[in-house]
Amino acid sequence: MQAFVAVADAQGFAPAARRLGISPSAVTRLVARLENELGIRLLQRTTRSVTLTDAGARYLERARRILSDIEEAEESAAAERARPTGRLVVTAPTMFGRLHVSPLMCRYLNMNPEIVGELTLSDRVVNLVEDGVDLAVRIGHLADSSLIARLAGTTRRVLVASPAYLERHGVPATPVELAEHKTIQFRPVAPVTDWSFHAGDRDLRVPLASHYSTNSPDAALWHAEHDGGFTFALSYQVVDAVNAGRLRIVLEDFEPAPLPIHFVYPSSRLLSAKVRTFVELAATTCDWRF
Repeated sequence: MQAFVAVADAQGFAPAARRLGISPSAVTRLVARLENELGIRLLQRTTRSVTLTDAGARYLERARRILSDIEEAEESAAAERARPTGRLVVTAPTMFGRLHVSPLMCRYLNMNPEIVGELTLSDRVVNLVEDGVDLAVRIGHLADSSLIARLAGTTRRVLVASPAYLERHGVPATPVELAEHKTIQFRPVAPVTDWSFHAGDRDLRVPLASHYSTNSPDAALWHAEHDGGFTFALSYQVVDAVNAGRLRIVLEDFEPAPLPIHFVYPSSRLLSAKVRTFVELAATTCDWRF
């Protein structure tokens, strides 16, 4: 189509070829193939001139419009890659999203007025491609997949209880002593049957008989703060309560290894400006090393 429009504008195959940067024979083949596909003659050729047929004149008008639309679409796509525009869909775990991703999204939207933001908080692992998600924040070790991950921070896994509970019932010296205490289970998806600790160079699993279980980390921590027993939490979840003295961390020497916090997105190829700048803003303004 571009070859045909160039021939019509230049009124010849040779000048059209120079404009397109290809050979005259290549232009001739392109126009001939277009005419064969359409089943009509677009150009009248003589040894001295090239003119439009009636069908060619009508087709030229539509071709110009189509090529203009294509050019506009390509320019728009290129602009989107160069600057953040459009809708940015982000998903994150419920509590981490509320405490850390939501403020980041607010800051990002204020800096990028052409972005329409959507933040979904859920402890369910969503399919980014099927659910139309641009970027996910995930805590924990990632399963092998075609997704691209970028490390954003780490968080400890800590055992906590209220000072009042510890004063009444004592501080366990080893994880196995937890069998004598009340425990609170946070289960975002499936129930947990044991808690993992690290003893020396080996992993230690302690069977769990929960006195209270919930799919809400806020509810689990609230019960722990109100002398309900021990709960396993991620350090970002309890930092304020620990600093305020409402909770105490115990058995620090037996903590399992910290968990990574990742940004995850479907592909690094032609990464959009909205995703790239969101990740860069987090890297420069957020300290997610808990």
